[in-house]
Amino acid sequence: MATMKAAIFVEKNRIVLDDKPIPEVGPLDALIRITTTTICGTDVHILRGEYPVAIGLTIGHEPVGVIERLGSQVRGFVEGQRVIAGAITPSGQSYACLCGCGSQDGPETRHGFKAIGGWKFGNTLDGCQAEYVLVPDALANLCPIPDGLSDEQVLMCPDIMSTGFSGAERGEIAIGDTVAVFALGPIGLCAVAGARLKGATRIIGVDAVPERMSVARQLGATDIVNFNDGDVVEQIMALTDGRGVDVSIEALGTQGTFESALRVLRPGGRLSSLGVYSSDLRIPLGAFAAGLGDYSIVSTLCPGGKERMRRLMGVVQSGAVDLSPLVTHRFKLDDIEAAYELFAHQRDGVMKVAITP
Repeated sequence: MATMKAAIFVEKNRIVLDDKPIPEVGPLDALIRITTTTICGTDVHILRGEYPVAIGLTIGHEPVGVIERLGSQVRGFVEGQRVIAGAITPSGQSYACLCGCGSQDGPETRHGFKAIGGWKFGNTLDGCQAEYVLVPDALANLCPIPDGLSDEQVLMCPDIMSTGFSGAERGEIAIGDTVAVFALGPIGLCAVAGARLKGATRIIGVDAVPERMSVARQLGATDIVNFNDGDVVEQIMALTDGRGVDVSIEALGTQGTFESALRVLRPGGRLSSLGVYSSDLRIPLGAFAAGLGDYSIVSTLCPGGKERMRRLMGVVQSGAVDLSPLVTHRFKLDDIEAAYELFAHQRDGVMKVAITP
């Protein structure tokens, strides 16, 4: 049986490179030879045991590659074609998809479906930090890469760009809005770019890492609040003359950032939550105005499917957004354990790493 190299979850705090069989291709599947992938903050949650997955699972959910083999019923694609697939791989036929929520497309019962079901790569199915990945429901999920775009130019589309933009979309940002983005990691930076595209005219980024603050300004942030300079809520309220922001986007996943994002909202404002939380959240009585402040709190699992990927690559191709500064480090798949060590500890100014077999 032919084998491939893959990054495998072994136990808490251990993801190792090992050999696994190359997947068999079913009628609706496509086997993709990975040319570039990356590590996500969610993968670090898995590494630390904060998000449970099966022992032996291949990690990773951001694939860029070339079609190696097509299932017998997959039409409209050819072997050797460059493609991406979203981190979320909806079937297009489930209850979730047919009620307009393809990101939640997962195992169903007669009672419905479970949350986060659409995230399969590196969660319920083997992922793409490997030499090959099997894409399910390929007709709904494969998207050709436009000519002229490099792997790194589209590397953010499967998850980071889709998630950050979705935070802006779910926040229902309107032209002229003031927006605060809490935490300028890769997803927060994409949320800044998405807020600008949606029409926000004042975008306040919150962080303390100089490199991230610099990239945030490149992507559209008009103001930067450094949390080392004092109380973040006070700084933002001062910037907005006490009014607060129309929309806040929480992109870290901690009680502190969630609470601050709520406290800076104007009455009737909207908190768009992108963080992956590893403990219970508390909503403070005062910050929530005892339930009388007309606030909205929404969460997002990034949309997937080929149409979402087509649109995002169209944005990149148009030049409206350049996310190339987010790729700060490059590793071979053979060195992925070192890449995890760097990324998990956020050393050396790392934002995103490109992994190439």
